[in-house]
Amino acid sequence: MSRQFRVASAVCIAASLATILLSTGGSGAKAQDIQIPVAEAPGSSAITVEPRQSVFRPAEPTLPQPERNDSDDGDVLPSAASLADLVERTPLPASLSHEMECLAGAVYFEARSETLAGQLAVGRVIVTRAASGRFPSSYCGVVYQPSQFSFVHANAMPAVKHDSAKWQQAVKIALIADSGTWKSPVEGAMFFHAAHVAPSWGKIRMARVDNHVFYR
Repeated sequence: MSRQFRVASAVCIAASLATILLSTGGSGAKAQDIQIPVAEAPGSSAITVEPRQSVFRPAEPTLPQPERNDSDDGDVLPSAASLADLVERTPLPASLSHEMECLAGAVYFEARSETLAGQLAVGRVIVTRAASGRFPSSYCGVVYQPSQFSFVHANAMPAVKHDSAKWQQAVKIALIADSGTWKSPVEGAMFFHAAHVAPSWGKIRMARVDNHVFYR
């Protein structure tokens, strides 16, 4: 068989195949997926029509992404532009744990007449002590540690009117101090005393906030 005849035969086969594919358009076949080898006997110069690799890839389905639900993160205090705004936005709980009663009590008896920043500074001292490893590891343990807070007598706090505005504010400050949502002006302090006294502590003085001086 001559080379010209082989070339002509290959062209005819390809043309016929194209015609069949066009006439069966809805069958799903694709020309690039079909191989058409044309070969001669060994030793002859064969013409081979190389198959084309299919580039078709089915689109992967896009799965819907779950919407974020902030409640999954647990109880989170609302964000605010200022400490006063945060206190206003913080809801009062229906009840307090014993630990939070101790923390709120320290804020109330030590700083209820001071600014919100001064109250938070006291609350954060209690929180920092409990986490330091140098003091009892609970808020009540810190507050009731002997010779630490002057409002504690016979291992007890004075009675509190829980429906008073000052107590409710102290509770909100305690919640903020516990969560760390707002840092105090003397963050990291573990000691403080009233500004009208001057004990020889030999500690690093940080700053005065309202009527207390804070140290670390």
